[in-house]
Amino acid sequence: MTTATALNKMVIIGVGLIGGSLALALRKAGLVQQITGIGRSRTNMQHAVELGVIDEIATDTAAALHNADLVFLAMPVGQTAAIMEHIAPHLHAHTLITDAGSTKQDVVTAARHYLPLQNRHHFVPGHPIAGAEHSGVQAAQADLYANKHVILTPQPETSMEAVERIRHLWQACGANVSLMPADEHDRVLAATSHLPHLLAFTLMNHLQHSTDQPENLLRFAGSGFRDFTRIASSSAEMWRDICLANREALLEQIAAYQNELHSLREMLEKHDGKGLGQAFSQARGLREDWLKNKSVE
Repeated sequence: MTTATALNKMVIIGVGLIGGSLALALRKAGLVQQITGIGRSRTNMQHAVELGVIDEIATDTAAALHNADLVFLAMPVGQTAAIMEHIAPHLHAHTLITDAGSTKQDVVTAARHYLPLQNRHHFVPGHPIAGAEHSGVQAAQADLYANKHVILTPQPETSMEAVERIRHLWQACGANVSLMPADEHDRVLAATSHLPHLLAFTLMNHLQHSTDQPENLLRFAGSGFRDFTRIASSSAEMWRDICLANREALLEQIAAYQNELHSLREMLEKHDGKGLGQAFSQARGLREDWLKNKSVE
C-alpha cells in the first residue's frame, strides 16, 4: 500500500450495486489502482468491465487474491460461509477483508469457522446502510455511500489497525462510520430494515392473494403506496438470505408488530377514535423527530 488507506489491488466478490458502488467511490477518491471482480454471472461481470467498475474479471481465485490489499465480500449473506471456505487457502496473511452483509452474527460465525486466525486479525465485519430498489452493477453509483451510515462490528481478535484502515476507506466514500457489537447490530437492523422489507413484500403478496385481478387494485394506487412498497422491488434472493440469517431477531420483531396490529384492530372494532388518534399522533411525532435529527447529522 502506498498510504494508510490507498489500495494497489482490491478484489470484489459480488460485483452488484453494493460492491460496484464501493469500487466507483474509491476510484473517485483516487484510493485504488486495480480492481478485480469475482462473480457468478459472466454477463454481469462483463457489464462491470464495460462500465469501468472493475478492471478485470477473475478466472482463477488464487491468482485473483494474489497480492490483494483488500477483499470486499458483497454477495448475498447466504453465500458467506461457502465463499469464506473457498478463499481461505488463498488469502495472504495481511490482506484486509471486510463485508457488506446486512446480518453480522452469522458472518462472524462463518469467519471463525473458515478463516485462519491470522486472517481474522484483518477481517472487519461491516454493513453499509445504503442501497436502492434496483440491484446489479448497472445500478452502481459513486455517491451511494455519501452521508450514509456504515456499521463495523469488529471482534476481539480484529486488529484495531485493520478497523481504522477500513474506517478510513468508508469515510473516503463520504460515509459516517460507527462501531457496534454484532448482536446489537442484528437486533437494530431487524427492527429498522429487515421487518420493513418483509412488510413491503407481504403487502404486495396480500394484494396478489386478495383478488384475481390485482392490477385493478394497483391501477388506483397512489404515491403513498408507491413509497411504502418501494423496497419490495429489492433482490428476492438477497432478502431471503437476510431474513433466514437473522431469523430469531426478526421473529421477535414480527411478534411485536403483530401485537401492534392487534391493538389497532381492537380500536377499530370498538370505534375508538381517541385511541387511534393517539396512536397515529405518537407515530407521526416519532417520525418527525427522526427526520429532524437526520437533517442535522
